[in-house]
Amino acid sequence: MHLVQALVLLALALACCRVSAFRPYKALVAPITKDTATSLYSTTFNFHENYVVDLGAPFSWSTCPYKHPLVTCRSAPCESARSYLSPLCPPSGSSTNNLCQNCITTPVNPLTKTCALSDLTYKNIALYVTNGGHPTSSITLNDIYMSCAPGYLLKSLPSGATGLASLSWAPLALSTQLAPPYLGITKRFAMCLPSVPNVKGTLFFGNGPYFFRSPALVDVSRFLSYTPLIKNPKSSDYYIGLNSISIAGKAIRIPRNTFSIDSVGRGGTVLSTVIPYTILRSDIYNVFVEEFKIATRGIPQAKRVKPFEYCLKSSAIASTRVGLQVPQISLQVASGKTWTIYGANSMKQVSKDVACLAFVDGGKAAEHAVAIGSYQMEDNFLVFDLAQSTFGFSSSLLGYTTTCANFDFTVKP
Repeated sequence: MHLVQALVLLALALACCRVSAFRPYKALVAPITKDTATSLYSTTFNFHENYVVDLGAPFSWSTCPYKHPLVTCRSAPCESARSYLSPLCPPSGSSTNNLCQNCITTPVNPLTKTCALSDLTYKNIALYVTNGGHPTSSITLNDIYMSCAPGYLLKSLPSGATGLASLSWAPLALSTQLAPPYLGITKRFAMCLPSVPNVKGTLFFGNGPYFFRSPALVDVSRFLSYTPLIKNPKSSDYYIGLNSISIAGKAIRIPRNTFSIDSVGRGGTVLSTVIPYTILRSDIYNVFVEEFKIATRGIPQAKRVKPFEYCLKSSAIASTRVGLQVPQISLQVASGKTWTIYGANSMKQVSKDVACLAFVDGGKAAEHAVAIGSYQMEDNFLVFDLAQSTFGFSSSLLGYTTTCANFDFTVKP
């Protein structure tokens, strides 16, 4: 597998070398928007193509014209793509058929879990270059590998979506392909999900600084704490180590090994942009909700609203810069640092006078112990450093009087 990945990286370096100028680019940037109908987030490439952001997909995919470039099934990129064949698809003979010519992949819709056998292809991707404060120019990277997909795979995705953008660990993910060594861009990306529609969050590829208005310009990387990224050999998702969960400074009572990844790759704490609200396995969820109820016992309850179990009368709760004034939820990560979740990311306003605890019961047999969803990531600045295998998190930017919508996309290069 290591040899295949090395060959893939070499192929990408050779294929992508046709750019307009060979100068050291520090970072690339693309906008991210929120779709409230689906609770998904899309980034824009080629200035008009919208791709759903997925931290876990092994490769990107999009609809293709009838005539599109093909990739041979014995090439390194094909070997990499086919190392992540989805069991949701029917078997493909392209790996065993001696007459095979074209690489067949298995793109998956993360919401409907629909899969299709499709061609691996490549295309050019244009995006902005940035000085950290605003776009300064644009660049086109050639021959970026992704899968084709039939139009029906777009079902349940945001209206106008072209496809899906993979930002995972996998060699064909854009997190690797959009940071080729010859550009001088570090293999890391930073993501800031907006909390409201009709504004632009940010997706950076490469090093900072990352300047947001606050109201003066501030480099939000100064607010980051770090913890190691963990690789699960059974998955291309990003995992982090989690030691404990606290509510109002008090750790909930669960066994020490509750958050471990087991021998078959189940469990652990995963990060996901296609899960709207953090999912806790039942043994964690039940204790978590009970402790939160105790910590908020002075606030009148409201009738539950699916998919949430515990709701409160929001008119009885004071509002602060970081959301409703409810007990803070703290995730103590493996590095000993704390990712703090304030009311803006812990409570979902579901009606004028009802706000619900935005965590969901995943059941006793949940695939992960904890799956941190996108609602808990909104207006948090997050850095995925693949070169150093570290994850940086800011907690809510609202506490620093800024948001994910405060990068300056108004300057057009």
